[in-house]
Order: sequence, then structure tokens, then C-alpha cells
Amino acid sequence: MNSSSLKIITSGFLIQLPVLDLKLANAHRNLSLPKLVEMILERGEGVLSSTGALSVKTGKFTGRSPDDKYIVDDHVTHDAVDWGKVNRPISEENFERIYARMKKHVEEKEMFVFDGFVGADPENRLPIRVINNRAWHSFFARQIFIRPTPEEIERHRPEFTLIGADDFAADPASEGTRTETFIIINFSKKIVLIGLTSYAGEIKKAMFSIMNFLLPRKSIFPMHCSANVGKGGDVALFFGLSGTGKTTLSADPSRQLVGDDEHGWSDNGVFNFEGGCYAKCINLKKDHEPQIWNAIRFGSLMENVALNGTREPDFADGSLTENTRVVYPLDFIDGAVIPSVAGHPKVIIFLTADAFGVMPPIAKLTKECAMYHFMSGYTSKLAGTERGITEPKETFSQCFGGPFMPLHAQEYARMLGKKIAEHGTRVYLINTGWTGGPYGIGKRMNLSYTRAMVTAALTGEMENSPVRHHDIFNLDMPTSCPGVPYEVLDPRNTWHDRDEYNSAARRLAALFAKNFDKFGSISKEIMNAGPRP
Repeated sequence: MNSSSLKIITSGFLIQLPVLDLKLANAHRNLSLPKLVEMILERGEGVLSSTGALSVKTGKFTGRSPDDKYIVDDHVTHDAVDWGKVNRPISEENFERIYARMKKHVEEKEMFVFDGFVGADPENRLPIRVINNRAWHSFFARQIFIRPTPEEIERHRPEFTLIGADDFAADPASEGTRTETFIIINFSKKIVLIGLTSYAGEIKKAMFSIMNFLLPRKSIFPMHCSANVGKGGDVALFFGLSGTGKTTLSADPSRQLVGDDEHGWSDNGVFNFEGGCYAKCINLKKDHEPQIWNAIRFGSLMENVALNGTREPDFADGSLTENTRVVYPLDFIDGAVIPSVAGHPKVIIFLTADAFGVMPPIAKLTKECAMYHFMSGYTSKLAGTERGITEPKETFSQCFGGPFMPLHAQEYARMLGKKIAEHGTRVYLINTGWTGGPYGIGKRMNLSYTRAMVTAALTGEMENSPVRHHDIFNLDMPTSCPGVPYEVLDPRNTWHDRDEYNSAARRLAALFAKNFDKFGSISKEIMNAGPRP
């Protein structure tokens, strides 16, 4: 047996596939959906809910562990990665120590293997292999990534391999990790190691981080956004952090969903990285989000969703976590674009939920202004949503996905600017947050108003509106929008005290400027496009 081989037992016979120097004595490769469900139930990893969807618990970790994510610092990454708190380095020596122990740990275990792709564009997809010690993790990989055809399976050769074992721990004292939990990406060896966490989102986001490193080398712009397409083929992108309404606003019954989270923009157009969706379901209601509600059936998998005595999901129960999730394949969404590729975007929408109540409900962005706000990635956290937060707090996540962007923010912003210029894409900033005052005084922007603004942006009606300049935020605000009262479009009109508004607006503008200092030397055009406190 060659030392660089993987033993796979499937359907009663042994096959061999190359994968570094890992040997697995008892592994199941690309099991069917019913077989995976059967094994998950037999192994006690989960239960079937009344909907037919599987239900599992992820234990200690009910979300990502960003402080335990590492990139191997070597000749490939040393001068390319934006090192810091987000992209933590780990030495090649420490990686090899962890990998050597991890191989011994998994080689005699029952393991599950999924072969598939990241990227719906055949010209730019990444062949991957995902190996896990949990059957439900393999189920997750099967539903979130792109499944090969039977013919593609026969000739599949992974370019990146992920190995996950939630019962294996690192030794921080001798292996250079912060804790016993780790997510390590090695771009030279093209391998990902995940240990001592069961949260499946780590699998998804590790592969996203890999694409965000690899694709810019091919002049493809990777994006943390959702995408949909209208009946006329017009494509729209929605960028926004958690709580901004990205999923709700991109799930438009009059448009087809391309994807809900991760995309690339090549010379041919946009393409989804994934073959499935990973939606939040806390407080999920059928009337508000029917597409997600109807997707929760056999073939989907819920994480940390409480079940009642008859195994009905209680989506209002956040006792395990507020970050309850469900994964399902894209074809569970009626009218989804499959394969999930589309043309060049005509409209880009940046979403923010400003809890200070000072950002304009909608603003038109120039190319330079779009680059500034893309690099800023602003929204706000609310009082009570996290321990210790007693008032609204600003959040800046560069490129609307800082934890997953290995390169410098300027590189991604340059690619955005180039694409906007090449394709004449219109860009808008929409505030789905508060109006009439900050959180606790004002009120959340009426969803019907926000939908009307999105519709006007997508149809081009917004281009016909005169604009008024906001001197503090340096933004052009449309003064008319069908379905939205005139006074709502200028946030200054909704506050009782204009001086209080100006003071709050200048405070937030100063926070923008302070955050932008971390980027160092930036072109004068981009700097001049930002707020002016």
C-alpha cells in the first residue's frame, strides 16, 4: 500500500485514493442521503423532527470560534496574508506536530468522506474532500457544498482536503494554539484541520476563507453576499452583516435566488460557491420567511433548535443559543437558479442596521464611496444581544466578512472598484436600522419602506430621484421613492431635536474615521469619499 493513500470502505469493497499521507482503515465515502440519515440515527448523533428534518446539538460551541482560527505562516502566505487578530499565524512546525497526532487519532476510527466542489462555475470551482468523525458533519458537507455527478465522482481528485475530529484536542503548551480547539488552514499543503468543535459552520467558513485567498490570484472577486436575479436577467448583490436583513431582503418571491451567502465575480458574471443554504432560524415564522420555513423537511438539518414533546421545532426557543441554524440544498428553494451562475450585477446593495438612528435610509454611492463603505463594513450591535452590551455598539467588519478575508482589505476593495467601473454597476447603501432616534427612543425602519427602497433601486426608479447631500456622512440621499414618505428619506427630519441628531451623527462619523485609520495609506479619492466628522 502506497504511503500517500486513503483507504475507503464503501459498498463492501476497498478502494484507494490519494490524499497526502493519511490512511483510514474504516471510512465511508459519499454515502447516500438515506444511508447518512440512518447512520446518524443509529449512532445517536441526532433525531428526526416532526418536519422530517434532522435535529442535532453542537455541544459547547454553538457558533464559530474566531480566536481559534489559524493560517500556517510559510512561503505562500507570509507576504500575502493580512496578519493580526483575525488572521492568526501558526508555524509550520506546530502544524506538523498537530497533524502527526491527528492522523494517528483518526486512522483507526470510523470516518465519513464527502467529495465535492466549492464553486458553481465549472471553470473556477475547487475540488474538495471533507473527512469527519461525525456522520452528521458529512451530511452537512453534502448539503452545503456542490455534489458531483456520478461521472465526476469517478475522476474526482481533491485540491483541498479538510479533516475534522471533534474529539481531538491540540496541546496549547507545545503546539502553539490558544486553546485545545483549532481551525488551521495550510495553503502550501492544501489541507484544513479542525479539532474539538462540533459547530458545522467552521467547515463552511474554512472553505470560504480558502476561496477568498485563491480567487484573487485568478482576478476573480470573492464576496460575502447574497445574490438574486430578476425576470429580465438583472442580477443584484446584497452585502450585510448579521441582523441587517440580508436574507430577508434577498429572498424576493419576484426574483430567483442565486445564493444566500458566498459568491465569486469573474469575467463571466457571478457564481455561488455553495450548493446549499445555512440559514438562521431563531424566531422563524412561516409568514415572514416562507422559503426557509418550507425548506425545513427531510434532507435538511437543524442545529441547536429546541424540539417539544412531539418533536416539533420551537424556533422561538433560544435556550441553547440564539444562533440556531438549518442547512438545506439550494433546490429546496422554489425557483432557485441551478446551476447557480448568473450575469454581471446591475445593482449592489450594502445593508447596515444603524442602531444610533443617524444613517440615511438610502444613499447613492460613487465607486470611491462604495469602496470606502465596503472596507468599513459597518453595522451595530444592540443592547441585550450580547453579555456586557448595555447600549448600541458600532461594529466594523471589513469587506462585510472580515473573519474570512485572509488578504488585505485594500486588495478586495480594488477588485470591487474595478468591477463597478467595468460594468457600470449602481451601488446603494440602505439602513435597515433605526429612525427618529437611537435604539430605545426611535423605532426600527418600517420593513415595507425598506422593501420599497430596494425595489426602486433594482428597477432603476431611484436613479430618477433628485438627491440631497448629507454633509456629515458625505452621502447623496434620494429625496423621493415610491411608497416611502418624503420626510423618512432624510434622517434629520425624523429627530425631534436637530442638534442632538447632528451630535450623534458626528460621533458615528468619527468612529468611521477612527476605524479607517487601521488601513494605513489609502488613495486620496477613497479617503475623501468617507464621512466628515
